[in-house]
Amino acid sequence: MARSASPLLEQALADTAADIDRYFDALLAVPADPRARLYEAMRHAAIGGGKRLRPLLVRASANLFAVDSECALRAGAAVEAIHVYSLIHDDLPAMDDDDLRRGKPTVHKAFDEATAILAGDSLHALAFDILADEATHSDPFVRLELIAELSRASGPAGMAGGQMMDLAADGQGFDLATVTRLQQLKTGALIGWCLEAGAILGRIPHEGRAALRGYARDIGLAFQIADDLIDVEGDAAVAGKAVGKDADAGKETFVSLMGVARAREQAHALVDQAVAQLSGFGSEGDLLRAIARYVVERDR
Repeated sequence: MARSASPLLEQALADTAADIDRYFDALLAVPADPRARLYEAMRHAAIGGGKRLRPLLVRASANLFAVDSECALRAGAAVEAIHVYSLIHDDLPAMDDDDLRRGKPTVHKAFDEATAILAGDSLHALAFDILADEATHSDPFVRLELIAELSRASGPAGMAGGQMMDLAADGQGFDLATVTRLQQLKTGALIGWCLEAGAILGRIPHEGRAALRGYARDIGLAFQIADDLIDVEGDAAVAGKAVGKDADAGKETFVSLMGVARAREQAHALVDQAVAQLSGFGSEGDLLRAIARYVVERDR
């Protein structure tokens, strides 16, 4: 948790983490058959640890429009399932080859590579199963829009496309515009979905979501700059993952291209822009304002 997180945010982070863990605990009950190892691997990845920033953003966006809390939780669990699947696959030897994630052994280390691939595949499928259920929203057109937008945000025009750019980045000398585009896809697309999801659940039309899209764009980039700073200056024991990887791989980042001081200054400027995007909201936007500040103050 950020050293200077507000009481409002601390409580929201704790509540969201507990709610997501409770939801996955019930959803991923281990069956008494040969699938048990797969469920255990999914539980290892999905339960416990992590910032739960994405489900928190869904909840904070949904609060703007008085969306039912259980509907927001289900949408938040869906995007967290996508996020967790992406972490499992990113950590595989074929990609980033990491041993530590969220302070625990990565899934392929705790289990094996084949089980890790299946666990990621299953969490990917589970996300859309959650959204397709009428318990997420009574209106099938709302559910369809949630599914369609999450498909785009997680596929080649979003997160997966950004990961492909990241794999291609080793030693390529990407410039700042290319690194920005990479991160807008790899990290920003799912964050954008989180803000849109709350508005979709609240039946806000597309043209009424411009401020939320601007907020998501700004905090998505600020979040990645903060991650790059943690990779350079952070402590692996605090971060819960390896640090210094980007420099070792010869990848250009916001920090390598801008320098530590300028990168930190840019992150704070993006946060200010994000907060300004919420000028049309009153106290119901306070949680989103606190989250914006959190993304650059955190140490993991």
